[in-house]
Amino acid sequence: MKVKAREEEKLSLTVNQQEKKTMTTDSKQTKNPRKCKQPINEESPLLPNQRGCDEQAVQEFNGASFAGAVFNLSTTIIGAGIMALPATMKVLGLGVGIGMIIFVAILTQASVEMLLRFSKVGKVVSFGGVMGDAFGKAGKVVFQLCILVNNLGTLIVYTIIIGDVLSGTSSTGVHHAGVLEGWFGEHWWNGRTFVLLVTTIFVFAPLASLKRIDSLRYTSALAVALAVVFLVITAGIVVIKFFYGGISMPRFLPNVSNIASVWNLFTVVPVLVTAFICHFNVHTIGNELEDSSLIQPIVQTSLALCSSVYILTSLFGFLLFGDSTHDDVLANFDTNLGIPYSYLLNDIVRISYALHLMLVFPVIFYPLRLNLDDLVFPSSRPLVSDNCRFALSTIGLISVVFVGANFIPSIWDVFQFSGATATVCIGFIFPAAIALR
Repeated sequence: MKVKAREEEKLSLTVNQQEKKTMTTDSKQTKNPRKCKQPINEESPLLPNQRGCDEQAVQEFNGASFAGAVFNLSTTIIGAGIMALPATMKVLGLGVGIGMIIFVAILTQASVEMLLRFSKVGKVVSFGGVMGDAFGKAGKVVFQLCILVNNLGTLIVYTIIIGDVLSGTSSTGVHHAGVLEGWFGEHWWNGRTFVLLVTTIFVFAPLASLKRIDSLRYTSALAVALAVVFLVITAGIVVIKFFYGGISMPRFLPNVSNIASVWNLFTVVPVLVTAFICHFNVHTIGNELEDSSLIQPIVQTSLALCSSVYILTSLFGFLLFGDSTHDDVLANFDTNLGIPYSYLLNDIVRISYALHLMLVFPVIFYPLRLNLDDLVFPSSRPLVSDNCRFALSTIGLISVVFVGANFIPSIWDVFQFSGATATVCIGFIFPAAIALR
């Protein structure tokens, strides 16, 4: 009897030790939500289930800072859209236009929050993963096609603006001289095609070759600083012209006089939607954070910062040029502004924003390449582990952007097409559809 009691006591101790080990393991897994949870027992398959562990390669680096993430997300948001926002003020009027910027910012915050909430429920780490979880493979493919249309269109717009700034444009029928043309006159080496080729090879290609988006945190910080430089100089010009008496009272409401002007109001919607689109980079930035729970305050901080920049840029841009504001407000900065050092300020404004767009390019390019690779090679190893595939996709996409920028004449055309189709799907329709599903 004593022997039997001792055996039972030993067995009880062994069971308790195993339970403690199990509880300790579960506790560690709970504390580190980034690790895939796959319980192992006698019924577990020999090969682990990949659901919830796809894109695990993205999580090899978990050390991005709050500030770096804010800069990267803000750079995703503040792109070419800021140049078209003064033109939306011309259509909507200052009061309605600023109200619409705030409204779209609130909608963007709500849609991103919705997207992150259901990502957590489905234990997925990408926008495409959430779409796949809600609608299957077809949903993920549709999302990836929208990313291709939106991001390619955005990058083509950036490249068009850089070409307009450095080499000039005649898309409106009136030639606006570029910075290089104004400095050195017309030559073959400052023509649009050659300048864009040099920019693509020596700026876009090296920055797009970085394999982690957090590696771009310093260039993103510089890009945000350059956007602020543009804003400060524009505000300074407005203040000086105000004292010179060169600023007229702006319209606060849209000028609706006929049916054509009513339809014209709807053309600004794609521009406003495109200006705030950032959803495709939220997961990518969040995956590299040391604490993934910080992504919500990062989104809120970025949207507040970008909304302030957008409102002030729209206000000062429209005050400065009024109804003469071009679709791309940078095209307005090639004439005498009626203040001292006008042409010097023009060049500083245009060059600062051209540099800003060059630094934004790789942040938008990163999710484009990632989604294209997942669409074409869904079963292959992670893209960052295959240098050949990484190089080929990078070269191919940059080539498409370069060709598109040389054949599409106006950024407004691209904004209206991508903003009314893929962009509105990514920003608002897909998150709402996921929630309803």
